[in-house]
Amino acid sequence: MQIETMQELYVDVLKDLYDAEQQILKALPKMAKAANSEELRDGFQEHLAQTQIHVERLDQVFEQMGETAKRKKCKAIEGLLEEGKELMDSVSDPEVLDAGLIAAAQKVEHYEIATYGCARTYAELLDQEGASGLLQETLDEEKLTDEKLTELAVSQINLEAAEEGAEATEAPPMSRKHPTARGRKK
Repeated sequence: MQIETMQELYVDVLKDLYDAEQQILKALPKMAKAANSEELRDGFQEHLAQTQIHVERLDQVFEQMGETAKRKKCKAIEGLLEEGKELMDSVSDPEVLDAGLIAAAQKVEHYEIATYGCARTYAELLDQEGASGLLQETLDEEKLTDEKLTELAVSQINLEAAEEGAEATEAPPMSRKHPTARGRKK
C-alpha cells in the first residue's frame, strides 16, 4: 500500500507499534526468566503488565478512529529482540548477562520512545486529542522505564558485572564510583 497522507502514515505507525508491543509481550517473560538480579526480574515483570496496558491503549486509539487494530510486522523490534535472544544464548556469566539484558531492553525502549513520540505528534496534527493523550501516557511510561533501567544499570548491575569480569581476569578490583549516564540529572 502506498502511503500518501499524514493519516495513512499515522495508521501505519500505529500498526507498527501494535505489532511491536505484541512481540515485546512474548519476549519479556523470557527476559525475566533469564535475569539473575531479582530487581531486574521484577522490573521486567512490571513492564510486562505495563505493556499489556499499552496494547489496550492502542486498541482504544484504533477504536476512536473507527479502525480495527491491525499489526504490521515491526522488523526493528524483531531484530532488537533477536539480538536479545542471541545474548541470552551466548552469555554464561549471570552478572554480565544482566548488564546485557538491560542494554537490550533499553534498545527496545528507545525505539518505542521514538515511535510513540512520532505517533503522538501525528495525532496532535490530525486533531485527535483523545489518541494524543493515550499515546502520551504510554510515551511517559516508556521514558520512565528507560530511566529505571539506567538507574539500575549504573547503581548496581553494571558494577557487579564489571567486578565479576575483573575477578575472572584477576585484574585489580573496579572502583565503586558510580558512573553517570550522559544527560542524566544528579
